[in-house]
Amino acid sequence: MLKLTNKEEEIMHILWKLKKAFVKEVMAEITEDQPHYNTLSTIVRNLEEKGYVSHNAFGNSHQYYPIVSLEDYRKKFMTNAIDNYFNSSYKNMVSFFAKEEKITAKELREILEMIENPKEAK
Repeated sequence: MLKLTNKEEEIMHILWKLKKAFVKEVMAEITEDQPHYNTLSTIVRNLEEKGYVSHNAFGNSHQYYPIVSLEDYRKKFMTNAIDNYFNSSYKNMVSFFAKEEKITAKELREILEMIENPKEAK
């Protein structure tokens, strides 16, 4: 899985949300820093070249849809982040968020419960 730029990732989130869309429909979802239509079209084609999306042709129009799921991308992204920023340690990651006060003791207890009782957590 090739790394995505921030803008490509933003477009992928839109495609995951819409399931399938024409470039004009993707454009309508962008609220800030809206690119020119041709720029957006190029970004979507780049996503196709990277293997993240495919399309159905309708005459000269293309309807794009994701072929990489959000879950698969999330797993790859999180694994890389944990490897690169936390020395491949989930403990280091969780302690970072605890120190930054981004996770509460109650949430940590809930996570511990999920770990101790994985069948019940699903």
